[in-house]
Amino acid sequence: MTHNKALPIMVQGTHSDAGKSVIATALCRIFAQDGFRTAPFKSQNMSLNSYITHDGKEIGRAQGVQAEAAEIVATTDMNPILIKPTRDDEAQIVVHGKPLKNMKAFSYRNDYYETAKDIIEKSYQNLASSFERIVIEGAGSPAEVNLNDRELVNMRVANMADAPVLLVGDIDKGGVFASLVGTLQLLSPQDRDRVVGVIINKFRGDLALLEPGLSWFEEYTGKPVLGVIPYINDLLIDAEDSLSIGNYSLHKNKDKELDIAVISFPRISNFTDIDPIIFEQDSHVRFVEKANQLEQPDVIILPGSKNTIDDLMYIREKGLEQEIIRAHQNGAVVFGICGGYQMLGKTIEDPYQVESKIKCAEGLKLIPIHTTLTKEKTTVRSEGTLYLAGEKANVTGYEIHMGNTTHLSSFHSFIQLNNREDGSKNVSETCMGTYLHGVFHNDHFRWLFLNHIRKKKGLQPIGNRESYDDRQFNEYNRLAKHVRGAINIKRLNQIIEQFPKRKRDHL
Repeated sequence: MTHNKALPIMVQGTHSDAGKSVIATALCRIFAQDGFRTAPFKSQNMSLNSYITHDGKEIGRAQGVQAEAAEIVATTDMNPILIKPTRDDEAQIVVHGKPLKNMKAFSYRNDYYETAKDIIEKSYQNLASSFERIVIEGAGSPAEVNLNDRELVNMRVANMADAPVLLVGDIDKGGVFASLVGTLQLLSPQDRDRVVGVIINKFRGDLALLEPGLSWFEEYTGKPVLGVIPYINDLLIDAEDSLSIGNYSLHKNKDKELDIAVISFPRISNFTDIDPIIFEQDSHVRFVEKANQLEQPDVIILPGSKNTIDDLMYIREKGLEQEIIRAHQNGAVVFGICGGYQMLGKTIEDPYQVESKIKCAEGLKLIPIHTTLTKEKTTVRSEGTLYLAGEKANVTGYEIHMGNTTHLSSFHSFIQLNNREDGSKNVSETCMGTYLHGVFHNDHFRWLFLNHIRKKKGLQPIGNRESYDDRQFNEYNRLAKHVRGAINIKRLNQIIEQFPKRKRDHL
């Protein structure tokens, strides 16, 4: 690859959920703060948590967040290929923000590999010609020996970009030295030489107790430990994928006045829609996987799904459907977003088997709608107005769905968009749904909704709540400060600047 003006750094991990996305986000913010025009890059992202660019294209949510941290506009070059699993052995392949087709894993790996590689290289070159720093994020582990001959997201990308690599290990899960050493030993000598240092992430406790291990590691591997990052609590930055759901609560918090249950199903997507509620002073959000966990919450949220019918069958088989209806009859407000909205209706059809092998299924029958899944995907940013409890709220968000929904009887739309109506709600405003992702990111609506729930419980409304946008902006700065305090950024800059020269001198 021809060297452009951008200097890259790549963040790889010993396994998924080691913290690569968060560290890459921190570096995007740090470099931007230090005056470098910085862009994120992830060649190939497997995630159901996506982000819609300003021109209506779909990329991995982590790269959208990283672009926000770098204070630039996200483009599809930052994540040219997005893989959205639909079944265990099949996924929808999204190329430059638009669905290409569904592929089996074997077919993608064997038949699409060379095409994907060209797409990735061109996207990186586009970024490298426009930015000064590029923060590249890997996926999974670079030591997946069964996949490395045709991988497109770790060391092959590092070589393509001629990037030095930071290897991240998660000490919170245990065995961090074994995972770091094992990963390094499984790399080829050439790839191992690209690793310029390691970062130990999510550390809790006394650093002095870790020091002997750090010294041993550096002596044993010859690789420096460039930082030990303490665990950071309550970080308000969107998670990349459903592995992060394990970090959310499964239990009630009796100290909070509002109990909000989110139904967790296998193909949950864009679950970060509910993140703004988590940090509200009166609300506790918990994820529910089993019928006996639901109990009687104040709100039940059915989030998005990449496979609506199969996820509907899942909650039915687990007994959650019956519990949702029971809780709703006893006063719980039910709110559906995208796939969750579709589930609230009478029927869902998938005549082309776009998502499921099941062509038709009955829904929860809480809203009089019928949904037909289509081959064409809607990806668009939207804005409009809605009324709740007699009060108006302006809202913005984005839509990602492959379904057309029609109403079977008289209804109240949930949102009036610029040229159409979206969603539904019942007269009592105890059941409502929308295709608009990010609806709870709108401060006025979120506060209105929560105060609506408080009124139903006989509680006084809360007037002074914190703006989500303000808090998120501050979170990027908090994360950058946190990581600056744990990593020697001056040394890291020297590594980034010297690495291409060192490589050329070596050659």
